Amino acid sequence: MRSSNPPTPPDTVAGTVHADDPDGLDSVWVSVDSVVAGQDGGFDRTFSSRFRFVIGAGKAATTHIPVRVRARDIAGFEVTRDSHVVVVP
Repeated sequence: MRSSNPPTPPDTVAGTVHADDPDGLDSVWVSVDSVVAGQDGGFDRTFSSRFRFVIGAGKAATTHIPVRVRARDIAGFEVTRDSHVVVVP
């Protein structure tokens, strides 16, 4: 028996991450749920980049999906910011 309902496509979380450090940035990492992506900061004092993560289908409404941004400067100092997005119907 075949289902007449097409499969639910995956959703996405997208945005822009921006970091500043007077010493220069070594790297910036963004993680959404359990997927992590990072970019070299190029030792620049300012970093900005867009990101897009695919969120698998089937997550229940009101599910909190963790989002974490981590930046490291050239001296090795790290800052992490945690947040989340909420699945809506």
